[in-house]
Amino acid sequence: MNPTLSPISLAVATEQSALSPQTWPFSVSLLPQQAYLVGGSVRDALLRRQADYLDLDFVLPERAIATAQAIAKQYGAGFVVLDPDHQIARAVFPNATVDFAQQVGPTIYSDLHRRDFTINAIAYSPHSETLLDPLDGCADLARKTLCMVAAENLKDDPLRLLRAYRQSAQLGFRLDPATQQIIRSLAPALGGMAAERVRGELDCLLSLAEGSALLGLAWQDGILQTWLPEVEVDQLERLATLDQLAAQYHERWPAYSHLLHSWVKEQTTPGLHRSWLKAAKLSQLLPADLVAAEATLVRLKYSRAEQQVVLSMLKGWHFLRQHQGEKLLPPGQQYQLFKIAGAAFGGVALLGLAYGLPEGLILPLVERHLTPDDPVAHPQPLITGKDLVQGLALKPGPKIGELLEAVHLAQAEGLVTSRADALAWVKQRL
Repeated sequence: MNPTLSPISLAVATEQSALSPQTWPFSVSLLPQQAYLVGGSVRDALLRRQADYLDLDFVLPERAIATAQAIAKQYGAGFVVLDPDHQIARAVFPNATVDFAQQVGPTIYSDLHRRDFTINAIAYSPHSETLLDPLDGCADLARKTLCMVAAENLKDDPLRLLRAYRQSAQLGFRLDPATQQIIRSLAPALGGMAAERVRGELDCLLSLAEGSALLGLAWQDGILQTWLPEVEVDQLERLATLDQLAAQYHERWPAYSHLLHSWVKEQTTPGLHRSWLKAAKLSQLLPADLVAAEATLVRLKYSRAEQQVVLSMLKGWHFLRQHQGEKLLPPGQQYQLFKIAGAAFGGVALLGLAYGLPEGLILPLVERHLTPDDPVAHPQPLITGKDLVQGLALKPGPKIGELLEAVHLAQAEGLVTSRADALAWVKQRL
């Protein structure tokens, strides 16, 4: 390993990449001479991976928080201290997030030797336009191999064990055999990590088509068992089936594909992934019992909104499975299915297809779900509780809700189509 600075061809690596200060939202002159860009942004630039949103990490020999604050103030950017003890702060720009950290150890070399994988232990000096690669990370980039820096580094932060599979999926890299063996030996340590951090890595893997195979590998290596002890190999194999089906419908039915990949309507922070496809895949890693499934979601600290999405999907799938022998569900049962699944029906349909239900049963239901004014999938109320109280002299109470639900069902079955029909139908029923 060569601990010296080595020049690089900037025309290849820096043009329109994170290694080019011209793409940064602040002037490089504000950084001290011994500042280094490190981590994923350097790695991705060398791999020529482009990103619409810059995520930069700088290591400074001193005054990291003060430098971040000064830059944020000069450019009117957001500023937050992430870790006062370790001198880590963040400046948030409209098109970039920039972290500034105090180097760990007396030199940049010691800092790089504390990192997780060699491909993330490459530093770039913007002032001298040179790379520092003491652990031969560039060679591992060329070999498309994820190799640990040291076993002790993985042991110090066991989340890195799961991150190995996530980064392999993101980059299309293979795991170095020696690294994989160390990960297997340290696997139980992942059980001591904060649930939020584990969930974040799991979310990333579930959100990548390549992540399904890596989740299977992580399971084989004993990584998943501490958090998902009931997962079986057939469940993991079904993840790949869901990915394959989603890819097929991307070509055959773009509207359905767009639905599967659209975000669940929930406020999230950057990096958290919310899509119906991801929710469908997550549902397959849970116990079959709904109470146990909810307990697992709670343990992994999923938000209440996403818990409800996944559980609605499972309830809808359970209902659909009960009628899987039928060629076409009658309108009343379709209405019940759409009501149970709600907005998550697109995922329910994908699960049905993954389990082998015929397209002739599933695709007409998807068409209904994709039609905003469909009277079965999205019924518009013909009457309200006020109509029943005032028009039929009924007393407020639970009976009103029961009658309105009965009207919805009658509407789905085509028995009523207007307000007058609905009132007459209720009067007759009474």
